[in-house]
Amino acid sequence: MSSVSVEIADAVGLIGLDDPATRNALTNEVLDELGAALAAFDADAGVRCAVIAGSDSVFASGADLRALAQLDASSYLRERAPLWERIRSARLPVVAAVSGHCLGGGCELALMSDIVIASETAQLGLPETALGLIPGAGGTQRLVRAVGKATAMDVILAGRRLSAAEAHAAGLVARVVAPDRWRDEAIAVAQAIAQRSATAIELAKRSVNAAFEVPLESGLDLERRAFAIALESAAARAAITAFLERRSGEREIAVSPRERPR
Repeated sequence: MSSVSVEIADAVGLIGLDDPATRNALTNEVLDELGAALAAFDADAGVRCAVIAGSDSVFASGADLRALAQLDASSYLRERAPLWERIRSARLPVVAAVSGHCLGGGCELALMSDIVIASETAQLGLPETALGLIPGAGGTQRLVRAVGKATAMDVILAGRRLSAAEAHAAGLVARVVAPDRWRDEAIAVAQAIAQRSATAIELAKRSVNAAFEVPLESGLDLERRAFAIALESAAARAAITAFLERRSGEREIAVSPRERPR
């Protein structure tokens, strides 16, 4: 039986992780299902945003150590790394709904997402160095970009865990909500995104991500080109026209016939 559930509601693709026996371990099979679900959402015009959620007590606990112990360097690079890359390459915005423990690969999955909504109970960390390992799915790179070198070094080298409040203050988490609201809030954020232009959202996501990957001038050039593409889209034309017509109508109501200049 799969530990990954997939459903679609109101233009939002929901991916649930629920395997209490392994504390939502990110096995190769789970990563494969996650990547397949995101790829299916990308191919479905009716899906505008994705949410990945764990349980109340754990978002994801990282790799299955028994399976990891069977890998050597070449099999890791050949088998596991491409599964992470498939998740990372999702075009749709991905919202991570985090409650409880979010450690190791689970924290890297959250870092790979576009927006993290966390319960007040969330604890985020990268404890791999305690096992003689290092983060291997982007943690050393994305955590530095999210929280800065000093905090990243503390988390990775010393094993510090960040509370939800600390992660929010550091810039890793977008919103912190009550323990009974984390999943609903993540879905609400995804639904708000889903109501906006799919073209604009994809271009905006690509442009923001470029800020961490290319020099400033290249990023500005990419943004200008993306803006030009968005400007010519049917959605932008319709939204701008509707906005101007609404403003015009408001002015007509605000100015009475007696006050209107002749």
